[in-house]
Amino acid sequence: MTSPHPSSARRLSVSVFDDEACFCELIKGFLSSAGCSVQCFTDARKGLAAFRDKPTDIVITDINMPGGIDGLALIKMLKEQSPLIEVIVMTGSADKNVAIQALRLGAFDFLEKPINREDLVATVKRTVRYRAIIQETEGLVERLSLMTRQESERWGIEAFVGKSAAIRKLLLDIRLLQRTPNTSVLITGESGTGKELVARAIHYGSDRSLQPFVAVNCAAVPAELADSMLFGHVRGAFTGATADRKGCFETADKGTVFLDEIGDMHLSIQAKLLRVLEDKVVMPVGANQGIKTNVRIVSATNASLESKIAAGTFRSDLFYRLATFPFILPPLRERPEDISLLARHFALKLSLEMGMPCPIFKEETLIILEKQRFPGNVRELKNRVERALIECAGKNIAPEHLHFHDKPLAGDSKHAEEGTTASGFDEIPLNLHAAERVLAQRSLAKTNGNVSVAAQQMGISRAKFYRLTLLTP
Repeated sequence: MTSPHPSSARRLSVSVFDDEACFCELIKGFLSSAGCSVQCFTDARKGLAAFRDKPTDIVITDINMPGGIDGLALIKMLKEQSPLIEVIVMTGSADKNVAIQALRLGAFDFLEKPINREDLVATVKRTVRYRAIIQETEGLVERLSLMTRQESERWGIEAFVGKSAAIRKLLLDIRLLQRTPNTSVLITGESGTGKELVARAIHYGSDRSLQPFVAVNCAAVPAELADSMLFGHVRGAFTGATADRKGCFETADKGTVFLDEIGDMHLSIQAKLLRVLEDKVVMPVGANQGIKTNVRIVSATNASLESKIAAGTFRSDLFYRLATFPFILPPLRERPEDISLLARHFALKLSLEMGMPCPIFKEETLIILEKQRFPGNVRELKNRVERALIECAGKNIAPEHLHFHDKPLAGDSKHAEEGTTASGFDEIPLNLHAAERVLAQRSLAKTNGNVSVAAQQMGISRAKFYRLTLLTP
């Protein structure tokens, strides 16, 4: 018979406690033939001392042990020493009530004497499988906890940079909402102010952090698909529905649903969303019965929902349910004291991603930065810093690297939001990869096709330069 241990790298170790030496030897023989490493003890105190020095995977003990330590007391002591140890209890036919007490104390299973080899080995195998499941579950929880810590570092309070009164108030409100995981939140602010960052910080700092964060851009979902996407559908609900499909709310159960651009949601979907908020039940398309859901809803918009309510395109009753706790994110121009801190933060973060040393901002550069209005807000500032890092080639960032002398964005944050500039930016996109390619091509032209010199000017390797210009080395 094969070893009951799931891994062939190490033999399963078992401690056997029984006051009869001949019975211990019998059990040892059964288990040794199954591939286990077995040690026997007729004295519970000596066995406990040996277990303390060298714990085994499983303990098998008789209920009736002499010397003041019976099987029940032994289980308590073993669990105190090693809470995860699995214990199998051996009982006589008259000891079944005691065996039940042993299970309540944490024993995994019990065997009734007389014991045969097949029952013993089968019980040990069940114990091993149980241990493996427990260890796998603990490993999964540990990995999830690590993921949550990483997500918290990326999206939590630490992601906010600034010293202004507005940022301090924002962080205070986020901490309040992290402690109230069921409150609906409405975030309003211009494009690029960090509405999703706030939503994620609320989620990853709350008791819902181990559960999904599902983001939906309401403006990007066609009205005819929104019902199925948000609430799911059942097989046969419509042409092409060949299988049941979970919607965003069911997928995010016990987590958070982030509804971005909520002001663009179709009125018919608004009515169904209101029902979800009121009843905590979603109705998949084509279903006859609703599904209970437990999610926090965080919504965001850069539009005035009050104006949309007046125009009849947004439901007032939904507005009041969504805006239990309203956030208004200030534009970057209203907190100029944060601009220099943000610029340095983005320079450090982006330079690490690019694998280059972090340059220093010249003093005049920071002064110019703080005077700008930044219609694209924090997103625009990040894009400008990203472009400056590419152009400065590891040297200090000067005013000319920011291109504020070029044609301004005319108050339109669309270009900054999409990651590209208006035509006045010398036709260099703010998208990092595209900008690097344009600069590589210009550098190659200026050096008359000398790849080594061009790569050196950009501060990158020849291999990376070839990849950027799509040349063959």
